Amino acid sequence: MHSYDEPVYLISVVATMLDIHPQTLRQYEREGLVEPSRTSGRMRLYSQRDIDRMKLILRLTRQMGVNLAGVDVALKLKEQIDEMQEEIDQLREELRKANRHGSVHTSKALVAKSSYDIIIFEE
Repeated sequence: MHSYDEPVYLISVVATMLDIHPQTLRQYEREGLVEPSRTSGRMRLYSQRDIDRMKLILRLTRQMGVNLAGVDVALKLKEQIDEMQEEIDQLREELRKANRHGSVHTSKALVAKSSYDIIIFEE
């Protein structure tokens, strides 16, 4: 079994899996929406993470009518949210450790957890 980020799928395989033309995958790459790995012979290799990202792109474009510029904005916002959530989680962990040692009064140590996900409803 391959890891989620391991590039193992050729463009023809991914195109078949997603039922799209390989040229569409090349366009997504030109637009900066996905960045497949390359072999030493310059062949594109996609990871499962890349495929999942393309599935999201296809849902946004096909089902929601978002153009590629809008997809780019949505993906960048999602990445920012994910980074901020990771930072919040790290700060929450530091606070938890500090509270365990009694260095922060619990009344001043409240950190509310919130999470943002992009939810796409399929018809």
